[in-house]
Amino acid sequence: MVPNMQTLRTLYSQKHLLTLTPHKLTSRTSLFSSSSSKYFPNPNFPHHFHSTPKNFIHSTNRRPSEEDTSAIDGIKGWTSSTSRFNNSYSEDGQNPNVNNINYNNDNSPRLSSEGDGADLKKDRTYYGKAILTSNSGAGFGPVYGGNRKRGKSKTSWVCSDCGHTDGQWWGSCRSCDSIGTMKEFSEGDYNGERTGGISESVVRTWLPQQSVEAVPLRLMDVKRGMKTDWRILLSGLLGNEVARVLGGGLVPGSLVLVGGDPGVGKSTLMLQVAAIIAEGHETGEPSPVVYVSGEESVEQIGNRADRMRIGTEELFLYSSTDVEDILEKSQLLSPRALIVDSIQTVYLRGVAGSAGGISQVKECTSALLRFAKKTNIPVLLTGHVTKSGDIAGPRILEHIVDVVLYMEGEKYSSHRLLRTVKNRFGSTDELGVLEMSQSGLQAVSNPSEIFLSEQPPDSDVLTGLAVAVIMDGSRSFVIEIQALCVATSGSRQVNGVQAGRANMIISVLMKQAGLKLQESGIFINVVSGVMLTETAGDLAVAAAICSSFLEFPIPSGVAFIGEIGLAGELRAVSRMEKRVNTLAKLGYKKCIVPKSAVKSLSALPGPEKMEIAGCKNLKEVINTVFTTPRGY
Repeated sequence: MVPNMQTLRTLYSQKHLLTLTPHKLTSRTSLFSSSSSKYFPNPNFPHHFHSTPKNFIHSTNRRPSEEDTSAIDGIKGWTSSTSRFNNSYSEDGQNPNVNNINYNNDNSPRLSSEGDGADLKKDRTYYGKAILTSNSGAGFGPVYGGNRKRGKSKTSWVCSDCGHTDGQWWGSCRSCDSIGTMKEFSEGDYNGERTGGISESVVRTWLPQQSVEAVPLRLMDVKRGMKTDWRILLSGLLGNEVARVLGGGLVPGSLVLVGGDPGVGKSTLMLQVAAIIAEGHETGEPSPVVYVSGEESVEQIGNRADRMRIGTEELFLYSSTDVEDILEKSQLLSPRALIVDSIQTVYLRGVAGSAGGISQVKECTSALLRFAKKTNIPVLLTGHVTKSGDIAGPRILEHIVDVVLYMEGEKYSSHRLLRTVKNRFGSTDELGVLEMSQSGLQAVSNPSEIFLSEQPPDSDVLTGLAVAVIMDGSRSFVIEIQALCVATSGSRQVNGVQAGRANMIISVLMKQAGLKLQESGIFINVVSGVMLTETAGDLAVAAAICSSFLEFPIPSGVAFIGEIGLAGELRAVSRMEKRVNTLAKLGYKKCIVPKSAVKSLSALPGPEKMEIAGCKNLKEVINTVFTTPRGY
């Protein structure tokens, strides 16, 4: 009987049923003839059901050892099968074109004659799928519903944030719940070969072949073979700053990604780092370094190097966007390092999509990673960022590389911050502070005071101005917070401080300290455009508001460190010792801290010349700071 129940329902609804009476065959033939003269009617059904068939419905949820056909009149062009049949049969119910088909041990057809047997050899058989067949006179060939056509691309949807892959589009990522991040990703399929991977011919050209098969090694054996000076050291002030962010130097065989906004200085930094490595001060002799740009020509890179006064002999410049070509040319030089600017401009032959697409960025990064690991040559990449500040491309890009650095900087500021986001070989707390000049990037000698302004001690500007110490990674910075209180309708404007945090501090001052700020308009600003995100600046914000409201300038050389609670109490923050030491190095005379932190800070060897004043709450802070009469 026909195993497909849906086919039976269709047959019955169309009122064109044929009998399924078995017919014993001596060879591999069809059970039912499609000839108008020979078929087997069912006497239990009316005569008008037994009309001459023009099309067939086949159901082959079994192996094609026996090819069954049932003739239907009225259902044209629809079948439920993946086997292939001929509608020409002899008087004994056998198909002469199929008689010559022999079968192998695995039940695959072995053909010995042409005809439909040859067609069967050309077309791969799938079971349980739908095939559209028609009469030979209709002029249509077979259409396979379950067999994907060659040359057709497989489409999937990839989340640009977390890299989750789905077979269809959704409004949001089902893994990270991000909205609007699902991007279309196509993998080509040409000549039966997937084109979503790295070309094996490329692998043979630029990857060294291992003479001995790799096997798992004991950890102690690996440690015995390690070198103590395995990092590539970077000389000079700029080199030391970059090496600090990297965790002590550049690791051989590592893949480093540097991202940042357009014009922030990524290419400038990479060219200067390439020159430092090529000079080879740590080894005593120059080493070749290849700098590849997909955005600039060799002449343009040369002009930029001349402006920055870079004249290293072993620095090789190359302009290309083909990864295979880049790695083949670089392999000939055996460089100390390879720099590619940028990953969004290069492409890999054989991978679907244009340069900068999800598939190209992923596969190009994977190819460069394999090159770095096999050759032990460090590869440095630059990457573009999106409007949200993330590196353009799939999120998996940051998972593939070893180190991710972000270069930040304000549009109207010359200072640049090199921040570590991911580092497999060091800490992510390090932060590099650089300054852009006419001759390139330079290291800042004392980054703790880059946000301070020079004001005379007796200036009226000090009214409403307080100094705080914040931490960014392992670096401490001294910042200035300004406040202005005016007798207006009570409007508030905050810049550089979280609005909710500022409103909480103002409410605590009114409730716990007794300041009548209800009828005052309050304006708060952090100097130099810094965004205050940690709670260590709460006490400085409150002190600035008190200074402006009381019209009492804060004495010069006084700083504030501490968090404010809802009851007006002062709480200690992390790394109090490092913050106080930073103030002592800058020459501050007094620091207002929570009472609970005084005991631990008094034992420090650094701030013996600086007074540590501990306060329990805001009232004590006001009595300590704003009770000294003005000295004019």
